[in-house]
Amino acid sequence: MVEADRPGLSVREVATHDGGRDAELVLDGVRVDDAARIGVLGEAFAAIEQGFDVAVAALCANAVGAMAALHEMTVDYLKTRKQFGVAFGSFQSLQHAAVDMLTALEQSRSMSYYAAMMASHENAGERAAAISAAKVQINRAARQIGEQAVQLHGGIGMTEEYLGAHYFRHLALLEFRLGDTDWHLCRLDARGGLIGGLVKAA
Repeated sequence: MVEADRPGLSVREVATHDGGRDAELVLDGVRVDDAARIGVLGEAFAAIEQGFDVAVAALCANAVGAMAALHEMTVDYLKTRKQFGVAFGSFQSLQHAAVDMLTALEQSRSMSYYAAMMASHENAGERAAAISAAKVQINRAARQIGEQAVQLHGGIGMTEEYLGAHYFRHLALLEFRLGDTDWHLCRLDARGGLIGGLVKAA
């Protein structure tokens, strides 16, 4: 552990595109003694990797919550918005689009539960395969649901005043946090895929 006021440590706050805040930590010549070390010397990578997987599982849950809110807002909009006295939700093609969003959402919810269950798994290979598989599914669904929601809302879908636009930007940002789809596909492939990772671990 390093104290925030330790000489050589600086923090730079960064505003994100979705209205959130990040921070960049810069360690320049920071000196610490053995008492600052957490865990056993030489075993840091395994702990960092598990911490990474837990963080990705948390991001997956975050994304599912945002997708659920965006889907609910879209369905409500289709039910209430009318054109020539007819609700948008009465058009079958728009109903199909909303159902496609729901299907992607529920698949993602299941994968998020799986990621949460596997985040504390002792076998690093199994855990990594499960977490990366969940991130790939959720990244793809987030893009599908976000883009579909914007399209179904029409011009209002990207306005600053509309909450849905903020969810869309948040989902777009989450897609690239802690590894984008391609990175997690490569990680999954290196372990033989989801099933391959389970077989190797057995």
